[in-house]
Amino acid sequence: MCGLCGEITFDGRAADVAAVQRMSEVLAPRGPDGQGTWAQGRIAFGHRRLSIIDLSECGAQPMHDLELGLTGVFNGCIYNYRELREELLGHGYRFAGHSDTEVILKAYHRWGESFVDHLVGMFAVVLHERDSGRVVLVRDRLGIKPLYLAETPGRLRFASSLPALVAAGDVDTTIDPEALHHYLSWHAVVPAPLTIVKGVRKLPPATMRVVEADGRSREHRWWEPSHTRRAEFAAYSERDWEDAVLEALRTAVRRRTVADVPVGVLLSGGLDSSLIVGLLAEAGQSGLATFSIGFESVGGREGDEFAYSDVIAERYATDHHRIRVTGDELVGALDHAVGIMHEPMVSHDVVAFDLLSREVSRDISVVQSGQGADEVFAGYHWYPPLAGVGREEAVDAYARAFFDRDHAQLSRVLAPGWLADRDVSRDFVAAHFARPGAETAVDAALRLDTEVMLVDDPVKRVDNTTMAWGLEARVPFLDHDLVELAAAVPPELKLAEGGKGVLKRVGRRIIPAEVIDRPKGYFPVPAITHLQGKVLDVVRDALSAEDARARGLFRPEYVAQLLREPNAELTPLRGNKLWQLGLLEMWLQQHGIR
Repeated sequence: MCGLCGEITFDGRAADVAAVQRMSEVLAPRGPDGQGTWAQGRIAFGHRRLSIIDLSECGAQPMHDLELGLTGVFNGCIYNYRELREELLGHGYRFAGHSDTEVILKAYHRWGESFVDHLVGMFAVVLHERDSGRVVLVRDRLGIKPLYLAETPGRLRFASSLPALVAAGDVDTTIDPEALHHYLSWHAVVPAPLTIVKGVRKLPPATMRVVEADGRSREHRWWEPSHTRRAEFAAYSERDWEDAVLEALRTAVRRRTVADVPVGVLLSGGLDSSLIVGLLAEAGQSGLATFSIGFESVGGREGDEFAYSDVIAERYATDHHRIRVTGDELVGALDHAVGIMHEPMVSHDVVAFDLLSREVSRDISVVQSGQGADEVFAGYHWYPPLAGVGREEAVDAYARAFFDRDHAQLSRVLAPGWLADRDVSRDFVAAHFARPGAETAVDAALRLDTEVMLVDDPVKRVDNTTMAWGLEARVPFLDHDLVELAAAVPPELKLAEGGKGVLKRVGRRIIPAEVIDRPKGYFPVPAITHLQGKVLDVVRDALSAEDARARGLFRPEYVAQLLREPNAELTPLRGNKLWQLGLLEMWLQQHGIR
């Protein structure tokens, strides 16, 4: 829920409240139910509220606790806030309302920086101590909620989106060559702290930054699961692992029903979202609202998976909504989908989720979604080839399967001056694979994808698109207890049955086998993988625009070749290489980045 922003100065100037208000305006869609701004000398906070827990004014932000000397802004949801509230009441704390935001303030006062260890949920939090002038910025374990930073001499700004920081002004929007290398190599994944522009960085997941009144700061990572075999599980049989995963998933789904409004499900018809529906039904929920989306077929590719979502909807008698999108509606939605991206994202799922979120938000304001299961339980095709191989060989195998281009190929794409002087994307993966804490190459790849790719592709995609319509998405497969357990599961159990083996076996206890034993699915948007007609025209216009020519990121001869044969070059993940270039230019132009 919500969007947050603010400014802290260190050079004697008062915070620029007008800049904070400009950021808040950009964040307005994330919080349609309320707004607030607070300033005191060198500090100013802004907030946009989506009311999910404690719908009264007692939940409004920025929130102040005059007794404790704390002010905070918060984006997300703390699923165990009721239990924490009771514990804090036992320690003598008094509460004015029943919001999870107020619990965060009391928890910080009680436990200091370790307060985050007590929080179960998704969150970006910024807290100000009145007496010391200290500011604490922290992001949740899996990076489900975003937090962007812009630093200039004597000043730090923060916001829930990159475009909000750009709107505040005085941001270096020069393209970062290292980030550009990642974008074009790694399916648009730009690892934290980088973003595509030099003047904006993002706080990494599970990271806390403490900023003192004089501008000195320190940063530390406060959570990291171990991808190793642990002694407490040494005697586990396959059945024991299945039982443990099922119980952890039940807990994760139940936790995410906490709300003062109804909670629905985004139902693709695949294993992951179907399991969520099945577990909610098992827990006794009836009349559950479920939502599926489909598109027109293009180039011989089917555009919906309603046959599978219908099976689940009928089995559990959900209040099911089929949303079908025409080709013209898709083209009309492109501008909005690009506009709500915090960073450029090439996955065609962005448009699907944007359109889906628009329709879902008409009926409901909270949903559960199945993102994360593939990264946590080894559902992708690049994991099996890594079994039993050495780390250097594994890095090459991972790059071949996942990277859109290698460093040599990038020299054909990028104009002189824009190519990084080394293969920064492969180097990043190699360094990650070499880190301790991952027992096998498969473990290392799962850790990389969970900590980096998942955060800056599917999770960011869901947050950006749902929050653009005032819709909160909760992801039970990224419950930190479940992720810690999954990290300890032996890789062979996850790789079984073509991937997600342990999860598939759990699924057969809950949901119909026909949605499990089928080809892997996704939100298909054929018009973006197979470019033609109006969508191709949009891409051509973006790459031919005066801004694109002035920027000069790409070699003109390469762009011309792609435009002549727009569907000839696909990535290993079957993405369209022309779409990647066009999407980047569309995003830069729409957000006024030059």
